[in-house]
Amino acid sequence: MLWVAVGAVALGFLIALEIAARGYGVRGPITDQAREVVFAPKSGTVLYASMALMLVVLTWRQRFIAIGAAVGIDLVFWLVRRAVGAEMMYGNGALLVTLACAVIALTRRTGRERMLLLQGVGLALLLVTGRKTGYTWLLITSKTRPNVLDPYVATADQALGNPSWVAGRIVEATGVVGFRVLEFVYIQLAVMAVVVSLYQLRKVAVERRFPRHHLVRTFLAIGLLGPGIYMVFPVVGPIFAYGADGGQWALAELWPNTPPPITTPQPMPFDEFTPRNCMPSLHTAWATAIFIHSRKAPRALRWAGTFWLIATLGATLGFGYHYGADIVAGVVFTLTIDAGLRTLDHGRDRKGIQLVAYGTAVFVAMLLSYRYLSMEMAAHPWVFGPLLVLSMVSVIHGYVRLTKRWDRLAAAAAHVPQQRREQQPELV
Repeated sequence: MLWVAVGAVALGFLIALEIAARGYGVRGPITDQAREVVFAPKSGTVLYASMALMLVVLTWRQRFIAIGAAVGIDLVFWLVRRAVGAEMMYGNGALLVTLACAVIALTRRTGRERMLLLQGVGLALLLVTGRKTGYTWLLITSKTRPNVLDPYVATADQALGNPSWVAGRIVEATGVVGFRVLEFVYIQLAVMAVVVSLYQLRKVAVERRFPRHHLVRTFLAIGLLGPGIYMVFPVVGPIFAYGADGGQWALAELWPNTPPPITTPQPMPFDEFTPRNCMPSLHTAWATAIFIHSRKAPRALRWAGTFWLIATLGATLGFGYHYGADIVAGVVFTLTIDAGLRTLDHGRDRKGIQLVAYGTAVFVAMLLSYRYLSMEMAAHPWVFGPLLVLSMVSVIHGYVRLTKRWDRLAAAAAHVPQQRREQQPELV
């Protein structure tokens, strides 16, 4: 019943976004995804990464068959598109194989095996649908929020030392190599998330069940809740509000060489196609989720998670897509969501609820301070800058303490049955 309820809510949400997108004369997430069954996908990498998540529920023989079928279908599509001169892209095979597994689950599986395969398919489709949903959300933010709050955030960012302007100059100094590395990390964030998720879900096929908490859940929750904040706090980013990419809508062409002057901020009008997707930084949020979920992985994956977080921070700031205030808020946003999901898994643990409440209060306080105390923050950077950082660190500290407590409780619970088994007398 829970899965049915979640599916019904998700379907209703997608239908609402589809209707909203149609109202603006563009395809919605349902139509856009359905087209990729036949037409060239926007990202074949995401479709194959999504199929990889589904493969965790299959045996090795079934995985090889699925991969072979997907590659074979894509080869046929490639030959046909080449012959007719159509747009070239791979990924249709991965999507068709995922859909075929859904049909197999409904027609050839029963009981627990059916549910497990449907969960795997649902996990894959949620990833690709979430990406399409994100595109539609961004369109809605640009159409429904004609004014943006960049002057407020840029003024508040003075308390942090204008990190986007500093990072922008650093990226320029690294030249083409540094730019390409950061660009790759920024674009392929979802792929790294799938790598970490595959490690976390590696035992699903053997144990025939999913773990209680894994990265995909946090990723999807961030993607679902984040755009709602965009509607409340629309911000386009320094490269648009203060840089060349803003065109005639930019206040001035200052980024990254000249920090913006401290003046009384006012909402500023902006175009109808640039997404208002800065506050909080979801790229930072997702990279933070990758980092914390890779802590129990092998050393190579831990190092990769650390690199992805650092490089993502460098890209979001150095490309001018975010202010430092967005980054701080994004970290708090992620830890609060992940703590909330884990709290549900631990029977609504009291300390978990307290941390979620505290993280929510800190996040809301940050948004309110950016909006209503930006001039004070700029005037007293040595007061408000450390306060912002300490607020973020306090949430990090609370999250680390809480997760360590849960780990100790889990280890103790696993140790008790083992002691009981050892104390049982042998039967003669």
